[in-house]
Amino acid sequence: MPTTSLGPKVTFTGVEDAEAHLPTFHTQMMLTGGSDAVCCKLLMSTLAGAALELFVSLPDGHITTFDQFATLFRKQYLVNRAPTRISYDVFDIKQYQGESLKEFLNRFRVQVVRLKATDEAMTVHAFIKGMLSGPFSESLLRFYPKTFC
Repeated sequence: MPTTSLGPKVTFTGVEDAEAHLPTFHTQMMLTGGSDAVCCKLLMSTLAGAALELFVSLPDGHITTFDQFATLFRKQYLVNRAPTRISYDVFDIKQYQGESLKEFLNRFRVQVVRLKATDEAMTVHAFIKGMLSGPFSESLLRFYPKTFC
């Protein structure tokens, strides 16, 4: 067991996305260190409710490595996986009434990074379409930018 243990701080009950839980857990484990067996035990300590009951009910020796545990964990909770976003989802990002242009730009940028949007022209077009009508959006329509940056 590592001498300096921050311990896992995340909890998984069985309704969250396992693909989001494992990287968070893994990051915490990288900070604290520990063997394969320690990782398995500490992952168990992040489980609660039905998720904990499921893994406690497995026979002794069923899981022998952390990779095996992680694979079983992913398979069990595959249905909870967040839907894959597609690059054209950037067209769903709209500026809210009362939201400043700076706030919208920051929110838009975060979503573009998450969506891994690579088509620059499409990104520019989606940004302009998502803006509320005003002097700046009208100037962008007159002098259409070629890049988003």
